[in-house]
Amino acid sequence: MAKTVVLQRKPLSLSERTYLPQIVTGLKTTFSNMFKEKVTLQYPEEKPIIPKNYRGVPTLVKDPNGREKCVSCQLCEFVCPPKAIRITPGSVPEGEEDREHVEKAPQEFEINMLRCIYCGYCQEVCPEEAIYLQDEYSSSGYTREEMINNKETGAALLRIIEVIGPEKIEDIDDDTVYFIINTLNQLNTDLIRNKLLLKILPLKV
Repeated sequence: MAKTVVLQRKPLSLSERTYLPQIVTGLKTTFSNMFKEKVTLQYPEEKPIIPKNYRGVPTLVKDPNGREKCVSCQLCEFVCPPKAIRITPGSVPEGEEDREHVEKAPQEFEINMLRCIYCGYCQEVCPEEAIYLQDEYSSSGYTREEMINNKETGAALLRIIEVIGPEKIEDIDDDTVYFIINTLNQLNTDLIRNKLLLKILPLKV
């Protein structure tokens, strides 16, 4: 039968029983950092400084006449690693004589922000420079549908911005803009557009 060996635990010293070494070590760390420059950012009240060439939320670009620059070549859709972009090609709107060289226009253009990895391949491969990654990093929602950006959302938001006026856009914080975008993603754009226009119309007076 094996003999049982009882190991005697070394008794704790006075400093160990009162946690003095740990307290002194913690206070030393606290006082050493007390007078250093603060690195904690009080987000969302304080916004971080976005570096140049930051890869944020991808956005479709329009030309100076307000027309979509996208020609539905689908290169961005094919090159996207997580398959976050879906394009349905359509015909070019009539009455655009200066765009006779364009064969197609996007009937539907969706970017699933839950899949997007912000790699920037879509921006690099686009021959028309119709998509770019802006410096916006705050993108959130309560449902999957809210995180899908499409043409209708962009058009409705553009109309809202036109009614508000460029001088008023600077006063709107990023979180409010993205709240409007997420709301438009999940609601009927015609209905929400009418309500928003009635609410912000006095800003034009």
